[in-house]
Amino acid sequence: MKTARFSFLIVASCVILTSIVSCDKTMPFAPEENTLLDGPMEGLSIEQQIQFLKGDEAFGDDIFTVEKGLGPLFNANSCASCHAGDGKGHPFIGFTRFGQTDATGNQFLNQGGPQLQNKAIPGYQPEQLPAGATFSKLLAPAVTGLGLLDAVSDAYLISLSDPNDSDNDGISGVPHWNNIPEYAKAQLRPNTVSNNGKYITRFGKKGNAYNLLQQTVEAYSQDMGIASVFESIDTYSGLEIDPEVATGQVNDVVFYLKTLKAPLRRDASDADVLKGEQLFTQINCAGCHTPTLQTGISAIDVLSNKEFHPYTDLLLHDMGAELNDGYTEGFATASEWKTPALWGLGLSKDSQGGGYFLMHDGRATSIEKAILVHGGEASQSKNSYKQLSETEQQQLLKFLESL
Repeated sequence: MKTARFSFLIVASCVILTSIVSCDKTMPFAPEENTLLDGPMEGLSIEQQIQFLKGDEAFGDDIFTVEKGLGPLFNANSCASCHAGDGKGHPFIGFTRFGQTDATGNQFLNQGGPQLQNKAIPGYQPEQLPAGATFSKLLAPAVTGLGLLDAVSDAYLISLSDPNDSDNDGISGVPHWNNIPEYAKAQLRPNTVSNNGKYITRFGKKGNAYNLLQQTVEAYSQDMGIASVFESIDTYSGLEIDPEVATGQVNDVVFYLKTLKAPLRRDASDADVLKGEQLFTQINCAGCHTPTLQTGISAIDVLSNKEFHPYTDLLLHDMGAELNDGYTEGFATASEWKTPALWGLGLSKDSQGGGYFLMHDGRATSIEKAILVHGGEASQSKNSYKQLSETEQQQLLKFLESL
């Protein structure tokens, strides 16, 4: 019996060992870090890592229901439903802003503006676009690296602007000087510059939001119909209501967005990528998509005095008639758009169902189509791209894919 039991144990041990080895061979490899947008910046303290994780959970896992205050009108029931994997949104979950044509302000605020909430909880009807309202269809942006963009000083952005095109390159980017809510004024970044009561805003397609607190609070309110201590007006009734999300949770989400790592490059030493990078500068794409920026002082140490590479100047540029949909925000014109950061561009399709949907409304289904829809201040660069050889065009596209 002892011999039989011993033999059984030997056989069982072999089976278990074989299973472990087999599982080890068949388990999928962990994805490379430069293929993921999620993850914290390096150098966070233990306390900051804890807050990051709390914000990550609120952003990625918190799903609002009727019982938790959803709606009654809304577009999405969670942050992650628009920013899958912290990436760009898909047209299927896009959203519509409407009601403003110029700097005189939104004329449809009493009819649901500025955001069309196309979903409703039981017992309510979704909004319909009011007759006569100009509108713009928009996709949610990727949210990685935003803390670095937030920490760039106003003075630095002003130094990048060229309102009178003094260098005669056809590009005249300007900051978006805009009115901001009182709660944003309570959290001004160091060395903020004001201009007749207006401040430089930099988040959103038109650069309409001052900081990540404003961007987050407006997303809770407009995207999910969730009131906070910062935005307590119900988007349906227009009445002030009690907060439906804790202030601590809002602050955790803001901290999470501030400390998400920047997208990492891929294939940066590839010969074609290096040649494409040269061409990017040669045809002056870098005139708007500034490769390198510098942060100023931040209350979060890992964000202070950092050089980084987002490929944006955070300024408004006139993009021409084809990208003018008649709608605007703040003091931007209808044809002006903030330069979007290009970092993470090559990973965009991972969160967009496997294909590209680029530009503010997703109309461009490839990087090349996005280039060709550029107009206005970008016309010269677009035309220079069209004059490149086919090989050079592919090298430039490969460089953009590497970002």
